[in-house]
Amino acid sequence: MVNHNKPTVAIFGGSFDPPHKGHQQIVEKAAEVLEIEKLLVVPAYLNPFKTSTLADASLRLSWCHTLFDGIKKVEVTAYEINEGKSTATSQSVKHFNQTYHVKYLIVGSDNLATLTQWHEFEWLNEHIIWVIATRENTHLETKMLTNWILLPIDVPISSTQIREKKDLQLIDKKIEKSVKNILEGQHPMTIEERIANIVKLLDEKKAEEIEVFNLDKADYIAKRVVIANSLNGKHTLALFDHLKKEIKLQGDTMIASDATDEWAVADLGDILIHIMIPEYRQRYSLEVFLSELVESQKNRNSDPA
Repeated sequence: MVNHNKPTVAIFGGSFDPPHKGHQQIVEKAAEVLEIEKLLVVPAYLNPFKTSTLADASLRLSWCHTLFDGIKKVEVTAYEINEGKSTATSQSVKHFNQTYHVKYLIVGSDNLATLTQWHEFEWLNEHIIWVIATRENTHLETKMLTNWILLPIDVPISSTQIREKKDLQLIDKKIEKSVKNILEGQHPMTIEERIANIVKLLDEKKAEEIEVFNLDKADYIAKRVVIANSLNGKHTLALFDHLKKEIKLQGDTMIASDATDEWAVADLGDILIHIMIPEYRQRYSLEVFLSELVESQKNRNSDPA
């Protein structure tokens, strides 16, 4: 039995591969017209009807945060992405029903053809109101739906054209460069964006004294080195495991790695990451060596001879 004393919410899920102005219009309009306290945007790790995505999960999540975080009532959630697999919509609805009353489920009109194939469609049909986002004068086959309402929009809602034609007209300027890089097969993030993400991942798991060394102009095996303290040996391995999992989601690969309780090293090719207990960091003084390396390169570059 649903507890209607819980906050009423709508869910808008999808691949968001990439998110575009159609998605933005849906989110903005739904947040405005639906009688809800919150709209949950739920990017999928992998759509159950697809075998792959253009952009990795963490990048699609980042795009959604960039576009939707500033909209009143809207919350972007990583629930399905954190599941690390295809997640049925019914599972997500049941998960969020533990905290909220999920009243509405927002879908594009292009989903109607396959709705009855969704896992536990009958259960969903009984427990939620379908919100169908569609352009005007679109024929809709809704006989199988128990309760539904229309959400009229005037922008195409499919990401397929963007991917196939590399058409950026419907992409917001805030993420246009990143989407363009993906479409052109480049790394989804610059090295500075990757470093910022690594620092964020370490910081959110309580790593201490995080330092980043820029070695672009030094004669060294990597362009950046990140050094961080763990609290203890168990924490070293926990930080390393968290980092390994999350950077894989963003499309990075550890070329090599080695982890013990005292010291963990991750080699991403152009980035080296060291996680150490404080005693080891003090003993080996890596930052002293790296600082001297940077300084010596500066001196060579400034030497008029």
